[in-house]
This record gives sequence, C-alpha cells and structure tokens, in this order.
Amino acid sequence: MKHRIHPPQFFHARWLAVLMAVLASFLLSPAAAALFPFDEGEAASPSLEAWRWPSGEPVAITQAFDPPSQDWLSGHRGVDLNIPVGATIYAPAAGTVTFAGRLVDRQVLVIEHDHRRSTFEPVAPLVSLGDHVEEGQAIGIVEAGHSPGPLHWGVKVGAKQYLNPLRQLLAPIVLKPW
Repeated sequence: MKHRIHPPQFFHARWLAVLMAVLASFLLSPAAAALFPFDEGEAASPSLEAWRWPSGEPVAITQAFDPPSQDWLSGHRGVDLNIPVGATIYAPAAGTVTFAGRLVDRQVLVIEHDHRRSTFEPVAPLVSLGDHVEEGQAIGIVEAGHSPGPLHWGVKVGAKQYLNPLRQLLAPIVLKPW
C-alpha cells in the first residue's frame, strides 16, 4: 500500500517552504541588518591591527591560556608572562584606563581597547583612571605576588567572553582575490 500525501498536508508543506524562503531573503537583506545590527564588540576576532607585547618584546609564557568550558569552572583566563619583577610594561594597543588600583590583595590595571579589555596584575600603575594611553606607552611596573609567572595578562570581551591574549598579537588572515 502506497503512502499518499493528502492535499491539506501537501498544501501546508508548500506554504511552509514559501514562508521559509521569504524569511531567509529578509534576514539576508539590508533592512534586516538595520533592524538587527551586528555588535562588533561581541566579536571574538582580533582587530585589524596586531597588538604589541606588554613587555615590549616576546617573552616566555609560564602558564598558557586555558579557559573553562563553563563560566563557573576553574581555568586560566589569560597568560602568565615571564617578565621580571620591577620591569616596565607597555600598552599593547591604544585605549582608556578603566581601573588602576588595588583589587583584593594586588594592584591591577585594566585598559579598554575598543570593545576589548586587557588586564594586568600585579602591576604598580604609572597611569590613572580615565587616562588615554597610546600603543607602546609605559603603563606600569611589574610587582611581586603572582605565580607561576610574574605578570598575568588577560583579555576579555563583554561580560563573560575571555580571549587568548597571545592571539591579539597576530593580525587577522586576509584572503586576497587573485
């Protein structure tokens, strides 16, 4: 016995296909882009310009980036750099200082770069809250108090998304037409 599609079911399937096609064409249109703008601040890709090492030159990584699979789990939300205590660190990119001071038991420095925040600890800040910093500008002095590496460097986008700081040192790959 052959299974037949009854006319009402066929009509519903056809109507659904037409509706899906119209919806897809709208979502890909400029009108949809205006209604639902893409927030570039939430993008995980690096900027068009590569950042600089906070040390001024490449240094050894004493603990790698190891983000947790869930927000509440343990992990390492940055990298630890082998920069000697007492060394000067530099802004990896231009930005604005959003925090410079003691947080719990150590000095912390936070800089907002477009839609990404870089954090450094423990660092005696050479800049103040609200200061604009340029890429390569001296921003702090590494203090004792962090292990396994003297300096922890983190990068965050939005409220919960951590990025690998080392990835910010690379310019994005751009495919060129031949």
